[in-house]
Amino acid sequence: MNNMIQIEDLVFEYTRDEDQKHVRAIKGVSLSIERGSFTAIIGKNGSGKSTLAKNINALLLPSSGAVYVNGYDTRKEENIWDVRQSAAMVFQNPDNQIVSSIVEDDVAFGPENLGVPPGEIRIRVDHSLKAVNMYQHRKKAPHLLSGGQKQRIAIAGAIAMKPDCIVFDEPTAMLDPKGRSEVMSIIKGLHEEGITVVLITHFMEEAAEAERIVIMDQGKIALDGTPREVFSRGDEIRAMNLDVPLTIELCHRLRKRGIAVPENIINMEEMVEFLCQYK
Repeated sequence: MNNMIQIEDLVFEYTRDEDQKHVRAIKGVSLSIERGSFTAIIGKNGSGKSTLAKNINALLLPSSGAVYVNGYDTRKEENIWDVRQSAAMVFQNPDNQIVSSIVEDDVAFGPENLGVPPGEIRIRVDHSLKAVNMYQHRKKAPHLLSGGQKQRIAIAGAIAMKPDCIVFDEPTAMLDPKGRSEVMSIIKGLHEEGITVVLITHFMEEAAEAERIVIMDQGKIALDGTPREVFSRGDEIRAMNLDVPLTIELCHRLRKRGIAVPENIINMEEMVEFLCQYK
């Protein structure tokens, strides 16, 4: 099976509290995500990207359509544990995900719920904490850690479950630039190890690190392709009230001044190389 995630004509509706009105947050989305791939899903607030993420992890269930994770139908109650073991999730606010008063106990929480033997849990906890460079903090209380360190603990908890896929729902939104950089480095490292990564983000520079970008707008997929393909459509992105990466904006402004900047430049290293060669 090549597809880790298969979404078929997904519709999700919720009932608004204030007036009991039904609101359709996802409107007939179909999407296949290959095993071992790195996909970024971006969109403005209210675009449906986080709702889509929660449907992948079966925190939300389809109003209609279907979501399959590692072949498991999320609509079937008997598949819930298999779905969540296959696709772990890391949220925006690590404080909402940390449940224990000691770091290593928190990382062990997921495997314990899966019934993993104690000896194996010890191995998983140590491996996961070392993977996010937090092993030296294993005996500390999470509330003593920085926001970036807490997010790394949340990622370690996901790794300890040995999932095939990890869904990151805006994991750097509450972090400073240093914390964002550290978390993105860990995410890229996990992908290099073969884990399927789905990154929900509103930072275009983070999305540019992925192999594929999906842009959501008003509950639908508006653009889908490689970073080069998607960012080449800057006018469409701006029309959705989204920013483009700084490099792409710089390319756009240089072209307006008559400088023939190649269309395939998407990162600062490529821009610097072009400018150094430009005559």
